[in-house]
Amino acid sequence: MNALHTSVHHSAVFDHPEMGEHENVVFAKDKESGLNAIIAVHDTTLGPALGGCRVWPYENPADALTDALRLSRGMTYKNALAGLDLGGGKAVIMACPRKDKSAEMMEAFGRHVERLSGTYITAEDVGVSPDDMEAVARHTDHVRGTSSTGLGDPSPYTALGVFEGIKASAHHVFGTSDLEGKTVSVQGLGHVGFDVARQLHEAGAQLIVSDIHSPAVVRALDEFGATAVDASEAHLAAADIFVPCALGAGLNARTIPQIQARVVAGAANNQLQTPADGTALKRRGILYAPDYAINAGGVISIALAQPGGSDTRVREKTLAIGETLTLIFERASREGTTPEAIADKIAEERLAKSGQTN
Repeated sequence: MNALHTSVHHSAVFDHPEMGEHENVVFAKDKESGLNAIIAVHDTTLGPALGGCRVWPYENPADALTDALRLSRGMTYKNALAGLDLGGGKAVIMACPRKDKSAEMMEAFGRHVERLSGTYITAEDVGVSPDDMEAVARHTDHVRGTSSTGLGDPSPYTALGVFEGIKASAHHVFGTSDLEGKTVSVQGLGHVGFDVARQLHEAGAQLIVSDIHSPAVVRALDEFGATAVDASEAHLAAADIFVPCALGAGLNARTIPQIQARVVAGAANNQLQTPADGTALKRRGILYAPDYAINAGGVISIALAQPGGSDTRVREKTLAIGETLTLIFERASREGTTPEAIADKIAEERLAKSGQTN
């Protein structure tokens, strides 16, 4: 194997605006398989850094580095807020998942993960399949979501946590967690979004649905009696609750003034385009459920799964997402700030407390 594995030390990386307090950033290369990857370990205060591996056709290495740094920091906060004894990390592979990815490439990635001696634990993310993780696992034990380490597809747990979070959000705004008769706009009907829609339908909500993939919309119309809108107009719907489950950055200076819902609570990552957008939602009287708090069910299932065992502990911790959000909302009200600011504070307080005892 002709491979390069070096910690990045160039001043351009140290000066990167997203570098912050990252403990380790590694470039990993394998000539034979075409692997070009970046592994970012943000923080290991609470334990090994857990975060998925993303395969994406980045336009350039700078974009890949920015993504890895942002995502790994986000995992530190997500894992801390979820009460997991895990730090935050992320890996990105610069490749087209449909054209370039191969078992050999994922095996090479696994060898690089093994060289980090357990400080980084990898798992599935965008562009990565369970088979890919099995290839990684042939060369390292520091991997989750495989047939020997997991409960299978984490999306049902993500959806369960989002549904609990929606109920907690509704209770804070409307005084009841009962969703009977509430109108809910669900944007994005992938594995998570469709399952969230199903649970909302079973709870008696009236659904407005949207997705760029029309068969998913048709299925939702048939199974849930939903109304369809264009995905680009989901935030405009006359709904009580807006549930974004598609791409990030959907809450921004253009869309926020147009939102009619009083609650935004969905599974999408990085929903706020900028920190100012959270303040804009608060000014409009719209309650926002911080994305990394509400969508943590998947990482909980990956972190706590017992091979071949019961999922009771995973479900208990996932159901507790609603309680965590209630605490966030109440504290944000008391302190006159945004829910995402409080979510960050709680995560940072846990990190600081653990750092003092280590």
